[in-house]
Amino acid sequence: MNVPAESPEVLASPAGLGTPDTVAVLTADPAPASRRTFLSPLRASLAMFANPKSAAGLIILGVFVLVAVFAPWIAPYPPTAQHLDQTLQPPSLAHLLGTTHIGEDVFSQLVYGTRGVLLVGFLATIMATVLAIVVGVTAGYLRGWRSESLSALANVFLVIPALPLIIIVASQFEDPPLPVIAAVLGLTGWAWGARVLRAQTMSLRNRDFVQAARANGEPLHRIILVEMLPNLLAIIASSFVGTMTAAVLGLTTLAFIGVIPVSNLNWGTILFWAQQNNAFPDYWWWYVPAGLCIALLGVALSLINFGIDEYVNPRLRSAGERARALKKRGIDQNSAVTAVRTGPGPGRAGSDPESTTA
Repeated sequence: MNVPAESPEVLASPAGLGTPDTVAVLTADPAPASRRTFLSPLRASLAMFANPKSAAGLIILGVFVLVAVFAPWIAPYPPTAQHLDQTLQPPSLAHLLGTTHIGEDVFSQLVYGTRGVLLVGFLATIMATVLAIVVGVTAGYLRGWRSESLSALANVFLVIPALPLIIIVASQFEDPPLPVIAAVLGLTGWAWGARVLRAQTMSLRNRDFVQAARANGEPLHRIILVEMLPNLLAIIASSFVGTMTAAVLGLTTLAFIGVIPVSNLNWGTILFWAQQNNAFPDYWWWYVPAGLCIALLGVALSLINFGIDEYVNPRLRSAGERARALKKRGIDQNSAVTAVRTGPGPGRAGSDPESTTA
């Protein structure tokens, strides 16, 4: 059998194995087709978190989650346990972050307060993200008065202030639980994400694959769930992170100004009690750790969002990949002078670089 010389499969095969069956075996993917089908969407969904910035943010966020889950084993004391003989003590081995004006351990309050912050943050964000997906994607796919009605609904919720609404809701309860606060934050935080998803969906609804699904008679829910949502995954993830940042900052701000009852322990209530008892600036161990935790969680969410933005934006993604490639080669991309690697030229190996040849 005569095989063309330019066949890469045969040229890459060992001598004597240039038959079609052998070439097919040598070039076949060793992974089964079912495994490739399962792993491809998984790799695509995790690619946005492969960025070093996203990885660092996920690590920090994971540490906070572990602290919240294992708070009873990490905290050395109950958060409200009083040690009246050790009031306003600076950090020591007995109290790692000192004590409050009634001898409460600040480190234990900080650990248990992580639970309240993450609980409200995740609950409010999940609720807001679900509402944003339902309203935004549906409004972007539909046309006419239905699309305009959903868009008007998002615009109304976009201007509803969260603070007065939470004050009204809190006044209806003697001790409003944190899930109620999370529900109010979620109801007032979904509109911006819905507008972004509506605009992105409007750009997708005229694509060929959506038109083909519509021509095949696919129902609306399948077109949205199967055809559109996978292409909106990065936008949804970015909206999720941004909404969680706003929810955490909203919770701590409301707790600090006293809108949320101080019995709901979180980082904002720690700052509230520190401010009420004139801890500024002398008793720094009472308010600095809580402020640092708020800032660190905000940094973690921002890093995750930066990585997602780089994944979504092709220009940022290519620039980041080019910068990492140059860094691996030891080249500073910010340097104004390009380093030129010098060495003996071809045919001059072993010659003295200072000598000249006739």
